Amino acid sequence: MSLFNILGGEFIDIIEWTDDTRDTMVYRFPTVGNAIKYGAKLTVREGQAAVFIHEGQLADVFGPGLYMLETNNMPILTRLQHWDHGFRSPFKSEIYFVNTTRFNDLKWGTKNPVIARDPEFGPVRLRAFGTYSMRVTDPGKFMLEIVGTDGEFTKDEITFQLRNIIVQEFSRMIAGAGIPVLDMAANTGQFGGLVAKAISPTVGQYGLTIPEFYIENISLPDEVEKMLDKRTSMGIVGDLNRFGQYAASEAMLNASRQDGGMGAGIGAGLGAGLGAAMGQARGPWGASPAQLSPTPAPQTPPPLHPETVWHIAVDGQAQGPFGRAKLGRLANEGAFSRDTLVWTPGQDGWKPADEVAELAQLFTISPPPPPPPLPKQQG
Repeated sequence: MSLFNILGGEFIDIIEWTDDTRDTMVYRFPTVGNAIKYGAKLTVREGQAAVFIHEGQLADVFGPGLYMLETNNMPILTRLQHWDHGFRSPFKSEIYFVNTTRFNDLKWGTKNPVIARDPEFGPVRLRAFGTYSMRVTDPGKFMLEIVGTDGEFTKDEITFQLRNIIVQEFSRMIAGAGIPVLDMAANTGQFGGLVAKAISPTVGQYGLTIPEFYIENISLPDEVEKMLDKRTSMGIVGDLNRFGQYAASEAMLNASRQDGGMGAGIGAGLGAGLGAAMGQARGPWGASPAQLSPTPAPQTPPPLHPETVWHIAVDGQAQGPFGRAKLGRLANEGAFSRDTLVWTPGQDGWKPADEVAELAQLFTISPPPPPPPLPKQQG
């Protein structure tokens, strides 16, 4: 019986691994039913390590390079096999290739808010997220502590555990930092360095390191951020009294641009008068004219009272608007009487002119209609 039949398989003389998945961390080379030929070539590329497991024990770890698998290149495996000097028989071992390059752009984030005490706002709830990178620095320890006998180990199988470690250390650090919430955005780099340093011993036990760690954002709950926006708006407004005067003048100027005699009269009269009064009352930066210049400012006449205008109902149709003088002429002409229905903006419905004090005067001033002529007596 040949040695090939005894082993029940083929001899492996070339051992290598090329990966294009970008997420595989450990790959077990297929050796089931096969034996590795003595003197076989092992190719370990840059960014890889080859780990030999023999009879459940870690035998050898090979870094990048080209190796001839002989007794002088495998001292630990030779000792485990109890090989005598010059032994050249095929052997059986499990070979795991470990990816030692960086795995970048891995995500982390707080699933639940972290309670912290802010020196200005008191207790606040914070959320944060960011990215990090990891790499295997001790392939043997990584195999023993994490991978075990997994034939194809991907980064997703370890990132969940790393995320828990990161969130735990971040929560502990942010809760005891004592840095105001409003200043945290300027200290994310410092926070990231502290978190990376804090988790380094734990991930080191897995044979890993965290070369880069970033905090992209630290945020407050939505309702708190809305209150901060209001507070910022109040800071931008500044003096609320001056802002109220400005808002009133803007409203009147907008009313002056509306169609209709009343809107134009009110906007032009009050808007111009109030704007002039505000200009005299306050100068730039809230200073009075006396503080800005020794020369007294010219006095501005007070604003004119806008004239009230009226609509009248004639034969079921609204006509107008008319001023008081126009209505007086219509009264003299007999086209406007005490019973004529009138309406002006702000009045509650149509009313007879005699019930409006301002218009009732028109009928007391005007002479009453002359009496009818007396009948002539028969002589």
